[in-house]
Amino acid sequence: MAHHAHLLIIDPQNDFCDLPADYLPEIAGHRLAPALPVPGAHADMLRVAGFIRQAAPALAAISVTLDSHQHIDIGHPTFWRLADGNPPEGFTPVTLADFDAGRITPRDPAARDRVRGYLHALEATGRYTHMVWPLHCEIGSWGHNIHAAVLAACNAWEDARGLPVARVMKGSNPWTEHYSAIKAEVPDPADPATQGNPVLIAALAQADTVFIAGEAASHCVKATTEHIVEALGASQLRKLVLLTDCMSPVAGFEAAAQGFLADMQGRGLRMATAAEALGMLPARR
Repeated sequence: MAHHAHLLIIDPQNDFCDLPADYLPEIAGHRLAPALPVPGAHADMLRVAGFIRQAAPALAAISVTLDSHQHIDIGHPTFWRLADGNPPEGFTPVTLADFDAGRITPRDPAARDRVRGYLHALEATGRYTHMVWPLHCEIGSWGHNIHAAVLAACNAWEDARGLPVARVMKGSNPWTEHYSAIKAEVPDPADPATQGNPVLIAALAQADTVFIAGEAASHCVKATTEHIVEALGASQLRKLVLLTDCMSPVAGFEAAAQGFLADMQGRGLRMATAAEALGMLPARR
C-alpha cells in the first residue's frame, strides 16, 4: 500500500507574512501591507512552497487553514472601547480584572454579560490571555489571501494530481478566539464550527505521515497542533512532523513557541526542517 503523506499548512496568509515590497500590491494609490506580520514568515512560506514542489509526487493530500474574521470581532479593536471611549490599540491584552474594573468594555453594552462569560471561561482554561490584535484576516480582504508562492505551489500540485487542496476556514464566529483549526478557545454552544472539526481530524487520522507548517508557531500552529494531539491520541503522535523552519513566532512570544516545540517533542512528535522532511518520503529515498 502506498505511503499516505498529508501536508497541513496553518494560516499561510498575507496578513501574517513579513512580505517584501515586491509582494505588496498597490490599489487606488494605496500600498497594501500585512496587518500582523510575523518576523521570518515570508522566508518560512518560501520554504513551504519549495517543499510542496519537491515533495509533490509523494504528497497524497494538502490542507490549508485560513484565519477568517469578521470586521467586528472579539479579537479586533473594532469590538472594544477603553474607558475614554476610544478603541484599544492592537496588541492590547484583556483580562477579566481589566473588564470588571471598567478599563475596557465591548462597544455594544448589550454584549457585556456574554463577553464577561467568555473572558471567565478563557481564563479558566489557562491557555491564553485574551488579546486584541490588529484587525487582520478580514474575510474578503487581500490580507486574508494565501501567500502567493504557497498558492502557486498548491495550484501546481492540484493541476498535477487532479485533486483539490482542502481549504479549512476558521475564526468567523466573532464571539470567540479561534486560533486552532480544530476548535475555538471557548466553543460557542450555538455554533458547531467552534466545537470541533471531525472532517480534518479524520483526514489526518488516515495519513501515515502528517507534516505541519504555518504561522504562527506561538499561536495558531501551537493551538492547532495541541488539539490534533488531543484528538488523535498517543498511538498516532509519532506520525506528526513539525517543519521547524516553516514556522515562526509572533514577536514577543518566542518563549511560547519554544515551549510548544519542546512539549510536542516530549510527547513523541518528530521535528524536521523542510529539507530533512523530504528524506522521510518514500518516493524521495
